[in-house]
Amino acid sequence: MSTSSQPHPLRHWIPDKLLPTNTQPNCRWLYLADQPLNAPFFGDTRQQCLSHPYNSGAMAVESSLDWLIDMAQTIPAVAPSAFIFHVSRCGSTLLSQLLGLNDRHIVLSEVPLLDTLLRLPHGGQTGADQSERAFRAALRLLSHKRTGRETHVFIKMDSWHILAYETIRQLYPTTPFIFLYRSPDAVVRSQRRRRGMQAIPGLIPATFFGFAPEQLAGMDLDAYMAAVLERYFDTFLTVAGRDTNCLLINYQENGMAMMDPLIRFLDLQLTEADYAAMVQRCRYHGKYPDQVFSEETIEDETPDYLQPALALFRQVEKIRQSR
Repeated sequence: MSTSSQPHPLRHWIPDKLLPTNTQPNCRWLYLADQPLNAPFFGDTRQQCLSHPYNSGAMAVESSLDWLIDMAQTIPAVAPSAFIFHVSRCGSTLLSQLLGLNDRHIVLSEVPLLDTLLRLPHGGQTGADQSERAFRAALRLLSHKRTGRETHVFIKMDSWHILAYETIRQLYPTTPFIFLYRSPDAVVRSQRRRRGMQAIPGLIPATFFGFAPEQLAGMDLDAYMAAVLERYFDTFLTVAGRDTNCLLINYQENGMAMMDPLIRFLDLQLTEADYAAMVQRCRYHGKYPDQVFSEETIEDETPDYLQPALALFRQVEKIRQSR
């Protein structure tokens, strides 16, 4: 373990991405310097670090997955405070930013390496046991107490990771889970403007969603997204019915209306200044912090392909409202 007089040699380094080899993949490491982990998306932080000579030079720093797993046990790290799952376009980016306003908080927002490790067994590169051990190790390394002030770690997952619920709950049986969602018709409308990976067939393997090839025949992009949302809401419904250590949050235009129940559920100890900073941030767009937030209300007829997802959404809402 490191001490205050002798920082850990990995204090400024984090695992970044996997590289294929003839056997198991290797891990490439990223030098952070003093860059905090609190950006709206992990990719923003990564982009800011790539110009550093340690990251842009001819020599890359790589290791085996076994070395990554071993080294994770040697660092001082913060235990996960909560995993944030979401259906996309439902306020999760804004909540991540609100949590990241506090310099005691580490916010890991859609980290590509964690996604890769969760999906590793689907590609046949390594077994589930090895990928799960590597996932825990990578998360611990990302949760490194680099300044000594860190008290909380919030992990915002990619939307499709709710389908890996069983794996993540097994790895972290006592960690609170937050489930953010929104009416399916609003999600589909938002995806039309800019589609995420989960909204385009083939970018996430159909097997991860449990889709058979014949299910996808003839689907347009909106119908495909509706099918994805069915899988999300069906899983939300199953999990909410049996997991008592989870919080359901339906989308609200007022970001603090979503943040307040999260603060209570996690018993976050915030100062008046912390809370005021969150209120101020909520005036602006979640993905575009320099734009004042406004949203046009659209009411139109719900197409048939959205009806199953909408029915599941309403069932999830009943559970939330009954708690």
